[in-house]
Amino acid sequence: MKRWYVVQVYTGYEDVVREELKKRIVADKLTDLFGDILVPTGEAAQFWTGEEVKKEKIFPGYVLIQMEMSREAYRLVMSTTRVYKFLGGENPIPLMEAEVERIHSQVSGKLSVTPKKLPFAVGSEISISSGPFAGFVGTIDKIDEEHEKLTVGVSIFGRLTPVELGFDQVK
Repeated sequence: MKRWYVVQVYTGYEDVVREELKKRIVADKLTDLFGDILVPTGEAAQFWTGEEVKKEKIFPGYVLIQMEMSREAYRLVMSTTRVYKFLGGENPIPLMEAEVERIHSQVSGKLSVTPKKLPFAVGSEISISSGPFAGFVGTIDKIDEEHEKLTVGVSIFGRLTPVELGFDQVK
């Protein structure tokens, strides 16, 4: 039974890997083990700048392959140039049907993909709601989205002091 697997590839080479896999599948006469090969892309537009709609990769660095997991199929994929690994390593785990349906919805445009918008901006004034500086008011100097931290300038004893706070500690 053919299932969907995720393969990590060199970022920027997703389409190249897809075409190379298609050629190798035909050349090695393994078409019965493989189904579709998908590089999930969706349409994105910059509404505020008036730029045209363009295709962008939903999962840069990943290719989805519908295949029957066998020794030959695994070797063919892993020996393809610019393929890094299967998600799951030597024992790849297939995607659940719900995940595949969601990805197909994103690709077909039925489900929109929007970037997460932060409620904070550098220079805006916030009030600290918890921690040792609760009740103080400060100005955001730096935002670290990855670690969900803010560097806030707080006036303590008349001096502006930088304080690092979590997103959940401010209003």
